[in-house]
Amino acid sequence: MVRILLLSDTHSYIDDQILKFVKQADEVWHAGDIGDLKVSDAIKVLKPFRAVYGNIDNAEIRTEFPLDNEFTIEGVSVYITHIGGYPYKYNQRTREKLQLNPPDIFISGHSHILKVMPDKKLNLLHMNPGAAGKHGFHSIRTMLRFTIDQKEIKDLEVIELGKRG
Repeated sequence: MVRILLLSDTHSYIDDQILKFVKQADEVWHAGDIGDLKVSDAIKVLKPFRAVYGNIDNAEIRTEFPLDNEFTIEGVSVYITHIGGYPYKYNQRTREKLQLNPPDIFISGHSHILKVMPDKKLNLLHMNPGAAGKHGFHSIRTMLRFTIDQKEIKDLEVIELGKRG
């Protein structure tokens, strides 16, 4: 059993509120737009960390993290990328990749809009944790928390971190 904290779009922002939830997780995943390595460094000293770079991330972040992160955990295949779209409206690069080898969970960020929805055609679960940072048009800062236990995804929770401003 692995407890996952999923965040995205921190845009260089990390605070004690985020770190409180980091400490409660077994692993932390970040769906891009990290903004500054101080964010990933603060998390990595506490927990195992998996991430992808986003469109605002600089060369230093792009050297440390990939565009796509694909792995299997507890028998569940996961594919994370920053800009991917949503079920039935994926961008071309992501759509081709998903159709070729659909994961159990597809995670993207970028939109700052929290969404969790199934893709029944590809038999996968799409997750976008919204934005945990303060930069952007979102009004509430959000993250997701869930458990993966022997091929089962369960205990999904939305974490609201308060207003962006």
